[in-house]
Amino acid sequence: AEYMGYTGALAMELVCDVDQGEGKRWVLVRPRSSGRGSALLLAKAVGEEQAAAVGCQAGGRVMFILHTSDFDGEHKRMVDAGVAFCEEPRDEPHGKVAVFADMYG
Repeated sequence: AEYMGYTGALAMELVCDVDQGEGKRWVLVRPRSSGRGSALLLAKAVGEEQAAAVGCQAGGRVMFILHTSDFDGEHKRMVDAGVAFCEEPRDEPHGKVAVFADMYG
């Protein structure tokens, strides 16, 4: 399934995957440690206009930030799982940071 990068490489939990017919699905994933907190809705582009916007939704900025209490461990796990990082980890005033590429666009 298309969400395997989220549940595999990013180690997120699949909350639900509901077939809505006509090629549409309602797919929610969330960080495993979030319990009943926030989740991401993964939607597949429909049509040329939406497909052209994939990868540009944030206008060149970082779209989401994942927080962890074990940056080094999570970074190593993600690298080992094949996540493509755009930079080496760096220290910022708010903590360690590393940007990775969206595996789907």
